[in-house]
Amino acid sequence: NPHIRKSKVHAEVNRLSNALNTHLKPRTSAYHEIWLDKKKIGGGTDYEPIYGATYLPRKFKIAIAVPPRNDVDVFAHCLGYIAIVNARGELEGWNVTIGGGMGTTHGNKATYPRLSDVLGFCTTDQAVKVAEAVVLLQRDHGNRDNRKHARLKYTVEDNGVQFFRDNVENMCGFKLGDARPFKFTTNSDPYGWNKGIDGKWDYTMYVENGYIKDQDGYNIKTALREIAEVHVGGEFSLTANQNIIIGGVTEERKPIIQQLFNKYNIDNSRYSAMRLHSMACVALPTCALAMAESQTYLPSLIGKLEETLDEAGLRHDAITIRMTGCPNGCARPYIAEIAFVGKAPGNYNMYLGAGHAGNRINKMYKEGINEEQILSILRPMLKRYAVERHQGEKFGDWVIRAGIIEPTLQGKYFWSHGDENKLDTPSGTYQIYW
Repeated sequence: NPHIRKSKVHAEVNRLSNALNTHLKPRTSAYHEIWLDKKKIGGGTDYEPIYGATYLPRKFKIAIAVPPRNDVDVFAHCLGYIAIVNARGELEGWNVTIGGGMGTTHGNKATYPRLSDVLGFCTTDQAVKVAEAVVLLQRDHGNRDNRKHARLKYTVEDNGVQFFRDNVENMCGFKLGDARPFKFTTNSDPYGWNKGIDGKWDYTMYVENGYIKDQDGYNIKTALREIAEVHVGGEFSLTANQNIIIGGVTEERKPIIQQLFNKYNIDNSRYSAMRLHSMACVALPTCALAMAESQTYLPSLIGKLEETLDEAGLRHDAITIRMTGCPNGCARPYIAEIAFVGKAPGNYNMYLGAGHAGNRINKMYKEGINEEQILSILRPMLKRYAVERHQGEKFGDWVIRAGIIEPTLQGKYFWSHGDENKLDTPSGTYQIYW
């Protein structure tokens, strides 16, 4: 979570993030030998205390979130920490989550996205040790024979959460506490100006799909350059939702930066809530793995849906919509209320029913459809949602209540429908939290 000055808890998040990064960073010089002109760095024999001679089977991702805002999609990662804050605003510790991940393969039902399980509760001084233990368990028990079954999410699914909890406690020498209550309400960024506890300001700027380029009269790249020139000594941070935080802005400098916002028409309120809750990977023509466009196409698709949003009175109602050019899930599409995953140029699988706060996986609604079919499905569906929804009911919840799609209550049954959409899992929990 990049909002380091929002509260004392957010500052603690930043400290934990740095501690995890420092402790889990590889000690070996192998990276330098392989990538930096293949020259051996230093002398003697390398010693790698955590990763050993085998390293990890595949990538390992960590996220830290502060309720009620799940702006890092903490359940989508291998290891997560959810800040538990008491009524006085003090950090009590962390709920630890394990076993999340997005990637899947078209048609391969042995692969699936999975939300993490809550392992238990730990204090701040225990958090790094818990992380090391989880990493070591993945190092020793992760699948090294099948690359498509090598992420931690499959290790957790195969062995169960209790296996991990027992081993983590044994390796750490202390017991984890029971998970504490928490609730997320959104996975979006807090847009606009926000004042920190140190008296300085942050401005979260919407950047469509993270793409910074002067185009169509919107000169965002030029604007950011001019802001950087006046914001000397300030901060620029990237969010997990592809946006930018211009941070550490003093009271004196704030009106100067606001003038530049006005000059370049930078105003988050100009966008629909759906667009502000959208995300896409780079896809074609940049990514070699992509099967379809995403970053270059989603903006125009949303533009066509915005006509319906305006008609239905939904322009300011947040609905998460995400698109990727392949099923690897880089834009975390499987936890979007509406999602599209490319199969071929102009051809997408459509998914519905995720939790608005990133707390439930969606399920495939239609396979291999084009834009005309997408619009013919979504336009009447959005109008129906506007009429039928309960007070405060999110789109992803409504499509389930309306019988349009079944809920995916655990990642393993992402592909399943009807009787196959069971509720049993080796972990003993459901990957849905409220």
